[in-house]
Amino acid sequence: MSKQTGMTKQGAFSALNREQLYRSLGEETFDLLVIGGGITGAGIALDAQTRGLKTALVDMQDFAAGTSSRSTKLVHGGLRYLKQLEIGVVAEVGKERAIVYENGPHVTTPEWMLLPFYTGGTFGKFSTSLGLRVYDFLAGVKRGERRKMFSVDETMSREPLLKREGMKGGGYYVEYRTDDARLTIEVMKKAVDMGALSIPYVKVESFIYENGRVVGANVRDLLSGAESKVRAVKVVNATGPWVDTLREQDGSKQGKTVHLTKGVHLVFDQSRFPLHQAVYFDTPDGRMVFAIPRDGKTYIGTTDTNYKADKAHPRMTKQDLDYILQAANFMFPSIKLKASDVESSWAGLRPLIHQEGKDPSEISRKDEVFVAGSGLISIAGGKLTGYRKMAESVVNTVSTQLTAEGRSGIRPSGTKNLPLSGGDFGGSAQFPAFVAKKTEEGVRAGLSREEAERLARHFGTNVDQVLGLIPQYKGQPTASGQELSLSLRIELMYGLEYELTTKPADFWIRRTGNLLFDRARVLQWKDAVHAEMAALFGWSEETSAAYAAELEQELYYAVTPVDQE
Repeated sequence: MSKQTGMTKQGAFSALNREQLYRSLGEETFDLLVIGGGITGAGIALDAQTRGLKTALVDMQDFAAGTSSRSTKLVHGGLRYLKQLEIGVVAEVGKERAIVYENGPHVTTPEWMLLPFYTGGTFGKFSTSLGLRVYDFLAGVKRGERRKMFSVDETMSREPLLKREGMKGGGYYVEYRTDDARLTIEVMKKAVDMGALSIPYVKVESFIYENGRVVGANVRDLLSGAESKVRAVKVVNATGPWVDTLREQDGSKQGKTVHLTKGVHLVFDQSRFPLHQAVYFDTPDGRMVFAIPRDGKTYIGTTDTNYKADKAHPRMTKQDLDYILQAANFMFPSIKLKASDVESSWAGLRPLIHQEGKDPSEISRKDEVFVAGSGLISIAGGKLTGYRKMAESVVNTVSTQLTAEGRSGIRPSGTKNLPLSGGDFGGSAQFPAFVAKKTEEGVRAGLSREEAERLARHFGTNVDQVLGLIPQYKGQPTASGQELSLSLRIELMYGLEYELTTKPADFWIRRTGNLLFDRARVLQWKDAVHAEMAALFGWSEETSAAYAAELEQELYYAVTPVDQE
């Protein structure tokens, strides 16, 4: 039982219990209301709750539906910021990535990155060697992951698809690949386990003021239409691309503002783009792009363009598609990729701090905290990798203010060595043995070896709860009468009961990542999953049709570029 909420952990993050969770929002006064359920908001909720602050979090979309499910999916040290002489950024995020890895090795994986250099390119042999050495030093890279330098032949042997013409050699260094949406969910689940109240699809309509100070928000449940008042001593705006929208509502948008840039990534099957090795390379226009193998696919990106269209639905344009295809075919000339080879794609927005006269790629990724005269605290900028430190910084601001107002007993941040939900391995070194053990348990329970291993890697130490659902559902009829594979059924039921999975798109995009990296699985099972969710939630025909259309639209835009935004 969670002492703070009086609910079981299941009930505190169950979509089947959502109405009660929403009612709870209006029934008590919180120390902190966090607006925004991306990685930054989730990190703030976790940091605040671990310090003893009663915390609520709302988001008008699903958790991680904005920027936090649309990144390059790397918890990386920001090598390119070294090139821009942002030494502090490199040092901080470089150290943070190791912390993120140790606290959640099931959602973060070390990935050796090959950096080929060419005549006339951004990096030469000397600058690459020196840059990576400085990077290792600043980021505190452990000995076994420090940079190596390769000859042309060694570079080509690591990745035979690379362009050989003009190559001078390559650098080799470690980045960390992540599932950004899963990382966000695991941070959020940990915050809820600690007692936070967190609900998606709840929109802040306006702020509540007393004596000119923000003391909460008027909110609306976008699923039921129900309205409520959430009262809190402090309010944090962590809405990413919408930060300035809320500052405008508060009448405090002044000084520095948010500058949105868009990044697009394309996904190919390994049969069309058989990349062996993650590569970070120069494009013909002098930018840097990642190509990364993952789960039988290769994804490549990103673009970096100014953005002023619909914040909730950034789309891949024909220009984006052509740019990435051109970059891929330039660096990997033998593959000759075409638009028809794209299996999926995603587009995301970076909420950066505006810097006059700078190109999108040159704008700093530093984060900043703004405190308005009303007391509204806003956080903008920053990177996925630095989410924990950003959260600590925001909650330090909250803590300082509360202490000045007479609150005592607020603890210092305790997230540095706090495993995320699913990350209780006793350190990353224990992860492989854990996966092997749980794979065998899954096989004995009736799963295929491939499915059992996938679930163990995906859910980490939470896989016990997932496997624990097998006796309840194995051989039993579904609520809808539709056939579902056992592994998919327990994954879905875990998502509904323990991860506040509310719509089919939540499940296929942000809980499983399948729409991006296993489109065939979505196409095979989407109707059965939809029917099961509709039966369990009792959706009306209108609601059911709307949710089905939403998923179809996401499937369409993942492979179909728009002319312009």
